[in-house]
Amino acid sequence: MSARDLSVLIGVIMIVVMLVIPLPGGLLSLLILTNISLALIVILVAMNTQEPLDFAIFPSLLLLLTLFRLGLNVSTTRSILSEADAGGVVDTFGNFVTGGDPLVGFVIFIILVVIQFIVITKGAERVSEVAARFTLDAMPGKQMSIDADLNAGLITEQQAKDRREKIENEADFYGAMDGASKFVKGDAIAGIVIVIINIIFGFIIGMTQFGYSFSETVNVFMRLTVGDGLVSQIPALLIATATGIIVTRVAAEGNLSYDVTAQLFRYPKLLYVAAGTIFLLGFTPINFGLTTSIAAVLGVGGFYLDTAKQRQNEVEEFVDEEEEVSEEMSSPESVVQLLNTDPIEFEFGYALIPIADSNQGGDLLDRIVMIRRQLALELGVVIPVVRIRDNIQLNPNEYQLKIKGNEVAKGELYLNHYLAMSPDIEDDSIDGIDTVEPAFGLPAKWINEDMKDEAELSGYTVVDPPSVVSTHITEVIKKHASQLLGREETKQLIDHLKETHPILVEEVTPEPLPTGDIQKILGKLLDEQIPIRNLPVIFETLADYGKMTNDTDLLAEYSRQSLSVQITRQYLNEENFIKVVTISPNIEKLIVDHVQQTEHGNFLNLDPDNQQRIIEAVNEEVNKAFVKDSTSIILCSPAVRMYVKHLISRYLPDVVVLSYNELEPDADVESAGVVNIT
Repeated sequence: MSARDLSVLIGVIMIVVMLVIPLPGGLLSLLILTNISLALIVILVAMNTQEPLDFAIFPSLLLLLTLFRLGLNVSTTRSILSEADAGGVVDTFGNFVTGGDPLVGFVIFIILVVIQFIVITKGAERVSEVAARFTLDAMPGKQMSIDADLNAGLITEQQAKDRREKIENEADFYGAMDGASKFVKGDAIAGIVIVIINIIFGFIIGMTQFGYSFSETVNVFMRLTVGDGLVSQIPALLIATATGIIVTRVAAEGNLSYDVTAQLFRYPKLLYVAAGTIFLLGFTPINFGLTTSIAAVLGVGGFYLDTAKQRQNEVEEFVDEEEEVSEEMSSPESVVQLLNTDPIEFEFGYALIPIADSNQGGDLLDRIVMIRRQLALELGVVIPVVRIRDNIQLNPNEYQLKIKGNEVAKGELYLNHYLAMSPDIEDDSIDGIDTVEPAFGLPAKWINEDMKDEAELSGYTVVDPPSVVSTHITEVIKKHASQLLGREETKQLIDHLKETHPILVEEVTPEPLPTGDIQKILGKLLDEQIPIRNLPVIFETLADYGKMTNDTDLLAEYSRQSLSVQITRQYLNEENFIKVVTISPNIEKLIVDHVQQTEHGNFLNLDPDNQQRIIEAVNEEVNKAFVKDSTSIILCSPAVRMYVKHLISRYLPDVVVLSYNELEPDADVESAGVVNIT
């Protein structure tokens, strides 16, 4: 048997011994202090348990401590009545508490007994009774819940066993506490009875056996009785309080101290209300300095608690976000979610955060909203929402634009500078960082604000960084608009057109042209910067030719011709004419002779040497004719237009290729050269 087991057994035996054998005053003092220490330990443990079952031994411990305390009462009563002495502890308590007046000490003792018996013991007894009843009534429902979770596979057999065992232990515990609370009640009654016995028989023994006078008897026996009552009732009060704490505790996140402070001060702003109320009391006859001091303490406490709560909320939000990301990454669906890509992404380095942060005056979000509206009007396509975020992997001043996860453009901005562009001249007096305008590739310089006015006077076009990036985004989206037009987006356009032209839409789709074919046709128009806003005209063309052919390339050519008015207006220059370079008849004949027809469509089957010669001739003639023009245009016959465009698109993507049928008959066309090969 271990020393721990022996200590408990010896302790129980000593309690029985105290009831029979008289004990010396010194030993009584030691046992009284031990009793007080045990009571303190019990109440501290009760305050620090999170669940009642964490202190499941409490009912049995309560019985032993009650028996120990009653044994001490018997021993001290024996010593008081037989020797008029009960040890130094009892005598000290009697002298200190009574302050020389036994009647005052007796009143204090009565008050302690009333508090313990009527308030704490009575309440703990009632709570124990109700908790035991409710726990027993809830057992069948809890057992059924465990069985349901086990059958559903939510818990394992071991977990079910542990939960059943916990329910049984709770029932046993609250049943035991219901009975143990009667010990506390009986202990309080026994304490009162023992004090009354000590007082009555103390007077009799003191005046008959010891020969004390009345005043001496009151001084000796009343003082010792009050001291004995206090050293017994203080531990009894602590144990009764611990009983109340145990039976009123519910499962919580922490111990009693944590729960009290966390829940009592959960709303720091209410401390301001309390502080204001106490401060107003100072204008009554109550001490103004005292109320002001208390109000100040409450106000300062409320401020610090409010600040701490805000910091905690920020931390919890961050942790919640991290946990949410962690849960998403660990969930089975997370791998599928990682496959999703945003249609348009704009990423930038940390130095460019101010252009997107509205709190720092950035208006990039508003500019992108306007860009989407502008492109919807110009192209007739609803541009998806642009995902904007910073990217620490980029250089601080760098940005990039992605279309469906692929980088399509990048650039560099200097927020405290302006971009000065001059396509014609270079002024050495304008100091700046040499660069290239990202949207159109013009030579430019990043200049500081001090050089802005001088650059404008020198003929430079000066723009701020947000305008630079906005223009770049606009041009890139225009260039890649066809990639943003999928079948879902095409279906939305068709549904929108159907609201105003239902018969026209029914004649085109789903027969003879499904949504996928219409998407290809519209995409081919957007690839060559032809707006598709005039959908009724395009669908009229598809209704006319869709039954004749399902070649999307050919249907796109027919659609371009039906949009001749729009295309003519699109390429008129400031002088109201269209400057072009034409294709020689021998090149057109060479292309027509090498067009190969298949069941899947027509394509140009031209040998590489002739392809290279045509591309070089086009490049040479375009560079010669359009030195100062922003748009280079080639004009050819309708039969070869799409083949010429396919041929030069990889090497000269910005060169526009038009056919005669795509221009209005009254359009003023000026030929600046002829593409020819020998």
